[in-house]
Amino acid sequence: MKIVALSLLSLLCTSVVLAEADSVHSFNVNDINGEQVDLSTYEGKVLLFVNTASKCGFTKQYADLVELQKAYSDKGVVVLGFPANNFGNQEPGSDQQIMEFCSSKFGVDFPMFSKVSVKGSDQSPLFTYLTSSENPDFTGSVKWNFEKFLVDANGVLVRRFRSNENPNGTTVRSAINELIKEMDSDS
Repeated sequence: MKIVALSLLSLLCTSVVLAEADSVHSFNVNDINGEQVDLSTYEGKVLLFVNTASKCGFTKQYADLVELQKAYSDKGVVVLGFPANNFGNQEPGSDQQIMEFCSSKFGVDFPMFSKVSVKGSDQSPLFTYLTSSENPDFTGSVKWNFEKFLVDANGVLVRRFRSNENPNGTTVRSAINELIKEMDSDS
């Protein structure tokens, strides 16, 4: 009975958070060093949220993400990495171990956040919002590591890409370029 009550309370709290959230800027998350980050600090920036893992066939995409961040950082684009251990125990380490791996192996210098759950009953409210937000691609559960969520300068999800979509490839870059054009025309 207690478990059912706690599950219902958790669902109710998540529903209230999502009902109040009109953008990713409504969320607070912890960075990989445990410091709380208000995502509203990224207002006016194009954001690429990625659920990452260190022991995955797609882990090499870290290099593509680093390259993408370097290519677009002066244009107001920020890659945000969210380690998750939801798929095949492919991110078992602590936040410090994850950051050490990312830095030493791939030179990751974009913001990394504390490990989260991207699906299931313990899904992070941020990822509940991202996976349920309407967009022209698809909604629903994250299927694997390195799914990508492209968010415009207002914090609204505009595109979503599965793991096999190279973050530094033509499809993702074209979508980012569209958002940069929109930002420039609004200026």
